[in-house]
This record gives sequence, C-alpha cells and structure tokens, in this order.
Amino acid sequence: QVQLVESGGGVVQPGGSLRLSCAASELDLAHFTMGWFRQAPGKEREGVSCMLPSGRTYYPDSVKGRFTISRDVDKKTLYLQMNNLKPEDTATYYCARSEYSDSGACRRPSLVDSWGQGTQVTVSS
Repeated sequence: QVQLVESGGGVVQPGGSLRLSCAASELDLAHFTMGWFRQAPGKEREGVSCMLPSGRTYYPDSVKGRFTISRDVDKKTLYLQMNNLKPEDTATYYCARSEYSDSGACRRPSLVDSWGQGTQVTVSS
C-alpha cells in the first residue's frame, strides 16, 4: 500500500518561505502524477501544484511564480518550495498521487487515489 508522509509545515510570516516534503514509500514517482493540494477551514480542497509522469508541471494562478514542485525519484520524495507566502496560503497541505496522467488530476481531488495525512502551513504576522 502506498504511504505518503508529508513534513515541513509550520508557522511563517508573510513573505517568508517553506519547503514541504512528501516521502513516498514503495512508489516510483516518475510513473505517477504527483501533486499537492490544500484545504483551509470551511473551504474545498484545491490543487496547488502537480507534476505529470513526463515531468510537466501545473500551477493555478494563485500560486504561479511563488510555488515550485519538484521530485527526487531516487529518494522517492516530492517537494513543494513555497516562496513569498501570503496569509491566504494558510491551510493544511496534502501530498497526493493519481494514476491519471493528465492535468485534470491536478485540479480534481476525486481523481486522486492516495493521500498523505497533511501538514499545516500557517502564514501570519
């Protein structure tokens, strides 16, 4: 069974940076669409970045230019570098895997088949 374990969340001031990590045991990251979703209280879960098996990446406009997704296939680890963080980025961030190899999997939680437990990111002064 796939295990996705996130780390790296925390409290940061506006304008600060964090790097999230997702350790994916027993998983070849290059064979699946891997992504990050977030969910704030009272809001729906939304995709914030993903990487297709080809290495192509997708970002919504809300994070484009500030967030960068990457993967280390040998270490079986997915990363999310978040810069210039804003209070509206506050949420629980989830690592996700999908067997769908198209950008739809980057936006639709219903296409995700494995989730991590989540890590909290709080942006506050």
